[in-house]
Amino acid sequence: MSGQAVMSRRALLAGGVALVAAGCAGTVPSGAGAELVWVTGGITSADQGPAQDVMTLWNTLHPKGPRVRVETLPQSADEQRQVLAFELNAGLRNFDIFDLDEAWTAEFAQHRWLVSLDNLRPAIERASLSSVLQGATWNEKLWAAPYVTDAGILYYRSDLVDKPPATWEQLIDVGRRVGEQNGIAPFLADGAQYEGLVVQYLEYFWDLGGEVLDRDGQSVLFPLDKAQQAAEFMRSAFREGVYEPGFDTMKLEDTRRSFQAGEAVFLRSWPYAYQQMNGTDQDSQIAGKVGIAALPAFRGHRSVTTLGGHNLAVSASSRNIAAATEFVRFVCTSQEVQRRLAQRHSLAPALKAAYHELAADPMVALLARVLPTAKPRPVIPQWATISAEMQRQVFAAYTGAREPKIAAEELRAFLIAIINGG
Repeated sequence: MSGQAVMSRRALLAGGVALVAAGCAGTVPSGAGAELVWVTGGITSADQGPAQDVMTLWNTLHPKGPRVRVETLPQSADEQRQVLAFELNAGLRNFDIFDLDEAWTAEFAQHRWLVSLDNLRPAIERASLSSVLQGATWNEKLWAAPYVTDAGILYYRSDLVDKPPATWEQLIDVGRRVGEQNGIAPFLADGAQYEGLVVQYLEYFWDLGGEVLDRDGQSVLFPLDKAQQAAEFMRSAFREGVYEPGFDTMKLEDTRRSFQAGEAVFLRSWPYAYQQMNGTDQDSQIAGKVGIAALPAFRGHRSVTTLGGHNLAVSASSRNIAAATEFVRFVCTSQEVQRRLAQRHSLAPALKAAYHELAADPMVALLARVLPTAKPRPVIPQWATISAEMQRQVFAAYTGAREPKIAAEELRAFLIAIINGG
């Protein structure tokens, strides 16, 4: 690694961002013997099992190379984006393939940090769920390939609750009653000021009938009454102890650890946590007592979950674009890969075929019901800027630092300025 790259990394680390632990020195030759570096984070950084499984399968099937090596990004989506943006903008060649949150596709493509995968498009479109492709495309081109999809779901203590609540109102009532009986909190979710907070706020907002932008992402909708109502629901739940104490500082893995320690009745999380809480994490106190269901809805409305997931993208600075692209094709069209990710790690498959093959799996069966109506965050280049402001306003509104009405008004004005280029 060059001295300039090391100095740049040290400067970024001083700013509080954990960095990719890659150490590539000299020139990496192209061809069969080259090494491909895949950086992965988010739900897979706590346990590198999923990526390691995929890496091992590829390396076994390609004994002459190029071999794949996995490196780790931070767990936080915001920190992942900062690291990737820094490295890609600087044109550094520390990795070839990386996990790309579906909300970042437009931004990264606009900056020309990605290799177009349009040559893979026929194969990817044939294999993938149609709902996950929208987060991999921008400006009519395919910039990433769906690796695993995702949708927010409800976890509940099946030993304490007979059936999951259909509405948020029921969740509060049941959570309070059962929580008081067992000395635990009603509900766990990640309320720290980061992307996870935005995801939850949008689920309440969408459930109430709100929309952020129009279909083309060119005009702001964001009805103030729905925006205010969603923030007020969170504020009441925070003030009245529906959320577990510490909600305002919790991130994703904090909530998983608390729930599997038996500290709450309900949890809003993602599919990845299922296997860990049911026993692969030896610290889990609730193995065999974990129920899963679609998220509740507000009374008179329909349940809405956020479409999440990670796609695989090829860095425009890769020294071996052809091999990196082939690795992406292999991972994202292989039924064996998707089967391993679902069965061993409870990651949501992106392949259509997996939902037929694994229909008896309870998590896959649930995802088959909720994914068709899951909503993506707006696929626009300005999403990171919008998300940062939404985090700030929603956090202030539910913690009481700002009235929900004022937060909604300021957020709508900000959206209009950003979308109109102000």
